[in-house]
Amino acid sequence: MSCADVIGLFIKFVLLYTPFFVMSVFIPVTQGMEGRARRRLAIRVGMAVAVISAVLYLGGEQIFRCLGISLDAFRIGAGTVLMLNGIELVRSCAVPSGRQVETESDMAVVPLAIPYTAGPGTIGTLLVMGADPTLSLGNRMITLVTILAASAVVGLMLCFSEYIERGLKKKGVAILTKLTGMYLVALAAEIIFTGISNFLKL
Repeated sequence: MSCADVIGLFIKFVLLYTPFFVMSVFIPVTQGMEGRARRRLAIRVGMAVAVISAVLYLGGEQIFRCLGISLDAFRIGAGTVLMLNGIELVRSCAVPSGRQVETESDMAVVPLAIPYTAGPGTIGTLLVMGADPTLSLGNRMITLVTILAASAVVGLMLCFSEYIERGLKKKGVAILTKLTGMYLVALAAEIIFTGISNFLKL
């Protein structure tokens, strides 16, 4: 895996976590909190995303074996869910319908880590990537490091979310969220086409 491949993979994971959308949820939810408490919450979100993502990625192959589902069938299903998530981001930057933001207790894991940062489409993509039989052990470790790095970036962005929003303005954050959604739609289409292509080869 070349340096360019690693950078591309890192960018892919950062966009999969839809950080600008998560910021648009994080900022109003943490209004009234002290700066230190807000930063602690942001760090916990990043750590929760890192742990959840690593477990899903490393356990992808075992999960498929237990469920008895073919990888290509899951590629099509996960790609479809990811595409719906991307379309939802393109159409609206608001909190998705039917999902209420919890304002009590610790919000780091639910709902900020799941489902806002690591939603169903992201989870499906991580499982598919983790179950890829063509990856060598070295490439798996590199991918794992990029997952952890991308999770750390999400946590840092949430730590400085107020400053980022102040610089980009709400309209700028909305535009970047929509662009992220378009990328997810394209990535989802690639995953779906790969699954369909492999099915046709059987």
